[in-house]
Amino acid sequence: MSSPLPLLEPWQQILRQAVSDPAELIRLLELPDTLLSDSTQANLAFSLKVPSPYLARIRKGDPDDPLLKQILPIGQEMVPQPGFLTDPLAEMSSNPEQGLVHKYRDRVLLILSGACAINCRYCFRRHFPYEENQIGTEQWQKLLDYIRRHPEVTEVILSGGDPLATPDRRIIQMLRDLEQIPQLKRLRIHSRMPVVIPQRITPELTQALGMSRLKCVMVLHINHANEIDQSVAEAVKYLRDSGITILNQAVLLRGINATISDQKSLSEALFDCGVLPYYLFLLDRVEGSAHFDLPDEEAQRLIGELQTQLPGYLVPRLAREIPGRKAKTILAPIQVQVNE
Repeated sequence: MSSPLPLLEPWQQILRQAVSDPAELIRLLELPDTLLSDSTQANLAFSLKVPSPYLARIRKGDPDDPLLKQILPIGQEMVPQPGFLTDPLAEMSSNPEQGLVHKYRDRVLLILSGACAINCRYCFRRHFPYEENQIGTEQWQKLLDYIRRHPEVTEVILSGGDPLATPDRRIIQMLRDLEQIPQLKRLRIHSRMPVVIPQRITPELTQALGMSRLKCVMVLHINHANEIDQSVAEAVKYLRDSGITILNQAVLLRGINATISDQKSLSEALFDCGVLPYYLFLLDRVEGSAHFDLPDEEAQRLIGELQTQLPGYLVPRLAREIPGRKAKTILAPIQVQVNE
């Protein structure tokens, strides 16, 4: 008699039960049925995925909810736009090993998982060939060897997809392997999982990261203050209490967070739960996301005005990632006239 399969972790069960049918989403959120016809084709191109903890924060009956607009497939995604590409950051030209991206001198990015907890409609990797970048046991050893051959690399970034879609056991083993490479100083994890499924922050993972000889940094991706509820704040506190540095990077999105009120509320909500605003990125012009874009000057004026309303440590750096450059491009704020 075969032994029973191990039970899924609570976070894995939530992930498995994520809503993936636009009709179900529209029904659960009591939205107009007219939205469904606009979703069908876009959903076939890039499927809907939203787990219940995030879904619970979306206002019912409101088609303009800023969280809904981040995840609902719409027909505008299917309209081709000049300058919007499948690989907007030219990552394929910086992909020397399967599962590894090396764009900046002192750090490498590992594509730990092609899975995400949520499918954001503006995702710059929505067309990324994850099937060609899987990291099996043999490939993992090749990636470790690559890092050893590049002594200038002092930081490893776990990305995806979402790296925290990977089970604890595998992440912890990878962490132990990376700790054996003397040149490495830091491990950075870019994840939306603590936001969309806060239950993902488990004692086992948190303890391993907190006790590592590598300085661990968790970079969250929160675009709107409404994404932060008590469960997210508790997950952040758990990470911080273990000695993990928590930063946030957001994407500036038309119709979602492109007002002073939105940005001010976001920075204050982040800091209230112990997260420091880090970057505010201009949209990576990926095919299917043109309706979220806005001009650089509008973004620069927004940050300039934000500087007049918040202390400097709460104002994220406005940045754009430009293929081929050796660092992110920081855009200077345009100062606004302040009336005395």
